[in-house]
Amino acid sequence: MKNQKIREIKEFGDFQTPSDLALQITGLIQNRGINPSTIIEPTCGTGSFIFSALETFPNAEIIGMDINRDYIEIIKKKLDQSEINIKVDVKQADFFQINWKKQIDSLQKPILIIGNPPWITSAEMTVLNGQNLPIKTNIHKFSGLDAKTGKSNFDIAEWIIINLLESFNGYDGILAMLCKNSVARKVLTYCNNNKLMVSGASMYSIDAKKYFQAAVDACLFTCDLKPDSYNYSCRIYKTLESKNPIQVIGFANGELIANVSIYQKWKHLQGQSQYTWRSGIKHDCSKVMELAKKEGFLFNGFNEQVLIEEEYLYPMYKSSDIANNRLDDIRRWMIVPQKYIGEETSVIKDKSPLTWDYLNKHSKRLDSRASSIYKNRPRFSIFGVGKYSFSLWKIAVSGLYKQVIFRLIRPYKDKPVVLDDTCYLIPANSFEEAVLLYTLLNHPVVKEFYTSFIHWDAKRPIQKRILQYLDFKKACDEIGHKMILNLAFENFPLANFEKMEETLSHFS
Repeated sequence: MKNQKIREIKEFGDFQTPSDLALQITGLIQNRGINPSTIIEPTCGTGSFIFSALETFPNAEIIGMDINRDYIEIIKKKLDQSEINIKVDVKQADFFQINWKKQIDSLQKPILIIGNPPWITSAEMTVLNGQNLPIKTNIHKFSGLDAKTGKSNFDIAEWIIINLLESFNGYDGILAMLCKNSVARKVLTYCNNNKLMVSGASMYSIDAKKYFQAAVDACLFTCDLKPDSYNYSCRIYKTLESKNPIQVIGFANGELIANVSIYQKWKHLQGQSQYTWRSGIKHDCSKVMELAKKEGFLFNGFNEQVLIEEEYLYPMYKSSDIANNRLDDIRRWMIVPQKYIGEETSVIKDKSPLTWDYLNKHSKRLDSRASSIYKNRPRFSIFGVGKYSFSLWKIAVSGLYKQVIFRLIRPYKDKPVVLDDTCYLIPANSFEEAVLLYTLLNHPVVKEFYTSFIHWDAKRPIQKRILQYLDFKKACDEIGHKMILNLAFENFPLANFEKMEETLSHFS
């Protein structure tokens, strides 16, 4: 019985809103001078927002809906006991089957749409074989590799909020929804891309761990809904009690900027990058492909000792090594069976028979890797591999950690060090070029430029597209060539100054 309840909570994203949080939210809305005629709670659960709305807005008509019939009965029982059900209409209904445009047409304006929609993704729901899903659709129109590798996955809350905003487009009111921060940003992006009539958006951070025992960054997302209103900037507040925003996010060139004021300061550095950032190697089978050295011997993730040739074995750093500057020693090694994507792997059998036997021993795991990118590829294929992977000198940054710190990667015993797929890198042709890139990228001007784009609570804050925004020539001109050379030589006195000077001149 307990397991069934847990499964239902997962399937319906069933995180009931505590009554004190609901009351705090309706109070915040009231303090903003909002007095709705109608209040809709489209996923009302056991009714926390309904009862807080009754207390805060006693003259409003309230409509509540939920797919769970038991919850509706709980609300009706509470309403009967309190004798205030005249202004409240609650009913069992499936959000995804309702014509919300028609529903909103018939209601008195202004309308407050409030609630806490399910905190679960479409992929998670599919794994659970859940039925509480919208019709499958790629709502952000991702294509190709982006769609295959998961970008088309979306939160159910995201779909619900977007559906409501589209249905409400052109009417007068306000939307106030609890959701993940990432969902709020995706909704804003959708509104901007589809020119929905919204303005005055805000995100008030909440303690999801305290209220929902959920380890996610979450907020109360609000936006004003007005005819012919198109303002997609969004104020960020530290708490529900905060009076002043800590920053403002907004759009520039179609990109949701994380800090508009910092972006305005350094936007002249944005342009076409003279370098192409690359991701580290993707293999999706770390227990087989990544080995650790213990007392001079290699062991895989199953604690099996591994005896293979050196040919396809490379020293590696993981994202945590890059972020925490653990570069003094090599702790892990990676089997890299291809030099480029699509390279035939059967040659390993003759060149390195022990490696071939090892891969075949674990072929079941490698063959069953879930991602469709491995289908119809040579056996034991990897991705994120190319000539750049084997450059002796690299500049690298972790995509996962909440810091913009670039590291200079040196060869290990004359062999290139490879990186995992949560890192990004630029290959350098020489030590001197690597030193210059390291110096430039770690300069405060460049780091502040990058931070204007980075949403630190994202699953992967630092992304390739953000790294590509920097025009290295413009950055060099801003900082000054002499300053860059002096800093580089000060930190790396063994570098050839004349060679660095010649390399830097290419940005003139």
